[in-house]
Amino acid sequence: MSAPTCLSLPVKSTLTLAIMAALTVPAVATTADIERRALDGDKMEVIVVNADFSGINLDKMPSSVTVIDAQQLEDEGAQHFEDVLNSIANFNWSGGSSRPKYFQIRGVGEQEDYKGAPNSSVGFIMDDIDLSGLGSIASMYDMQQVEVLRGPQGTQYGANALAGLIYLKSNDPSQESEQGMEVSVGDDNLTTFAGFSSGPVSDSGKLLYRISVEKHNQDGFKDNLYLGRADTNERDEFNTRAKLRWYATDTLQLDLTLLHANFDNGYDAWTLDNNGRQTLTDLPGTDNQQTTGAGFKAIYSGAEQFELTSLTSFASTDHQHAYDGDWANDSYWSSKQCAVWDEDWTMSLGSLPCVYNATWDKKAERDTLTQEFRLASKESGKIFFDSTSWLIGVYGRQLKEDNSLIDYARYSNGQVNPSVKERTKYLDSQYDASNFAIFGQLDSELEHGYLLSAGLRIERRNSDYSDTNGDDFNPSETMWGGHLSLSKSINSQHTAYTRLAKGYKSGGFNMSLTEDFADKRSYDAETLNNLEIGLKSSWLDGDLVTNTALFYMTRDDQQVSTSLQNPNDKSDFIMFTDNAGKSNNYGMEFDFDWYATNKVKFYGSLGWLNAKYDEYQYAVSETEKANLNGRDLAHSPKLTYSAGMTYLADTGWFVNLNASGKSEFYYSDSNESTSEPYVIMNARVGYETQTWSAYLWGRNLFDEEYGVRGFYFGNEPDSDWADKQYLRFGDPRQLGLTLSVKFM
Repeated sequence: MSAPTCLSLPVKSTLTLAIMAALTVPAVATTADIERRALDGDKMEVIVVNADFSGINLDKMPSSVTVIDAQQLEDEGAQHFEDVLNSIANFNWSGGSSRPKYFQIRGVGEQEDYKGAPNSSVGFIMDDIDLSGLGSIASMYDMQQVEVLRGPQGTQYGANALAGLIYLKSNDPSQESEQGMEVSVGDDNLTTFAGFSSGPVSDSGKLLYRISVEKHNQDGFKDNLYLGRADTNERDEFNTRAKLRWYATDTLQLDLTLLHANFDNGYDAWTLDNNGRQTLTDLPGTDNQQTTGAGFKAIYSGAEQFELTSLTSFASTDHQHAYDGDWANDSYWSSKQCAVWDEDWTMSLGSLPCVYNATWDKKAERDTLTQEFRLASKESGKIFFDSTSWLIGVYGRQLKEDNSLIDYARYSNGQVNPSVKERTKYLDSQYDASNFAIFGQLDSELEHGYLLSAGLRIERRNSDYSDTNGDDFNPSETMWGGHLSLSKSINSQHTAYTRLAKGYKSGGFNMSLTEDFADKRSYDAETLNNLEIGLKSSWLDGDLVTNTALFYMTRDDQQVSTSLQNPNDKSDFIMFTDNAGKSNNYGMEFDFDWYATNKVKFYGSLGWLNAKYDEYQYAVSETEKANLNGRDLAHSPKLTYSAGMTYLADTGWFVNLNASGKSEFYYSDSNESTSEPYVIMNARVGYETQTWSAYLWGRNLFDEEYGVRGFYFGNEPDSDWADKQYLRFGDPRQLGLTLSVKFM
């Protein structure tokens, strides 16, 4: 079939006319009319790290942290977490889903999860609701800030994170009444409608609310030539959040957060010829997620010496990931010729039209319940001669997930009788994991501006797994981690620190393995030791802020995901997690914010990472081993970098330019397939007043073709299943228009 007529050209023409009309209004606004905070270094906002729960300022926190505040999110026009993650140093993601949900920090983190026993190395928290492994619903609308904490976490709050933590905090209810609406249109049939409302419920101001809603749609940059459709990779995303804050008494604050997301996205991302834009599937897949969550936080400050915090969260998620495994259709494959051999595979008997049809469909239901109690000292509760603040807490989490998998394949098997192999695999599984942890921290103010911090966490984890294949696992283990840091306020402009932290990730099991891999049925817990030194500085009378961190980490019994194409079933893969002996990661992060004038701000980041295996070999057959000694870890680019500039004129005209890039990296630990280095350039220009704004924006302006996920295997029977690199590419160039209004 021929491709449908593209609808993007009329959209572009409409956008051009609309932006010209919107921006040709008289430029008579004064500085006082501009809603945003002025780009004035003397008024530089003090950023507080919320994920740490101590309310510590970013420039005083003794660890490597990236914070992207609401102003940068707005300046760059970020609609989803995907739009900003490339600006984070030593941060990467795996594009095996419609939206990013598998992340790597400093080379540590999952690239996929096909097995149905989730245990994330990177924590993902949204408004104190645990969504680790489910971060694809991360809309940026009405978001206060994005935080990425690198290295082991868990001595100041409940969630444990081996590699680091992603924390998203949306805007809180406001004391003053305010409302806003936003509309975006763009290429790829993009439409986004969003709005929020916030303010007091009663005249007393003791009960406040905030609610936000967003609906986002676009086709997904793919034309399915076989079906004659342009929406088989669509994004159909709905997101809403609601918050209530009640100042019940002068010493009791109660916060209720509700969220609901329905992402009903298509998944038609792969092509046999790596063209990136035109697919041939007859059964395009889906990648949907429906999450309903709630968080309840109570803060009691009535005690003289301490503050008590209770944090309860619940999230219920239904998610489905399905795809067309042959990436084509019956007509395509029947037009190809597949070789036919005798029974001994020694004599060619000619060829027959190919047969290939494969689908993979996994549905899952996950419920996550967490409860945390935390006591933190007040000024009057300090110990050791009023020099030491303390914190102690307990944390519990219950995660349950039920999975249902249907894996079907029918393909030419290279023989005559029969000439086609057909099979269907069904697998239903139940997974239940419970965690209980005790954690605490001491922060001691020493003489001469030194601050010593020590934290400890002890955690017990029990899990239980069973499936219809007869696999049954119930491992339990007790683990511990912690940190020791020393920081020094050199003067009011510079703070130096050193930090040693130990993190852990529990062991687990591999299901559905053949007897050849019986020794891989279980794997051990991993430990990570991270040594970090850093300097946080303010220069030029506060106009320039820099953060620098150097780190060295060792990983013992590193957990590595491996996949092998089944030699007895070319449409099947043998997947297991294994323990590597050791690996070492070291590198640095640097970021800066420079208010060059009261109209111009520059910002940027740089990450350098060297992440290699010391010892790791695994069997790929009875006689062959893969040797990864000295090889880079997958999804660990040596360089990640970004830079941006924002200009705001007194008259209201606004410009933002930003770029980000990565060096090459391996897509997998199972093969030598690598990406190409790339740079993405974005721009946003507009006009702002106190009540309305209009922006013309472009993402990936130079239409850079860049890979976000790669596989290396045989998926073409007409080529005798020869191994080949297949790539999924990131979004191409997109232009759009955004109009927003606000009411106070």
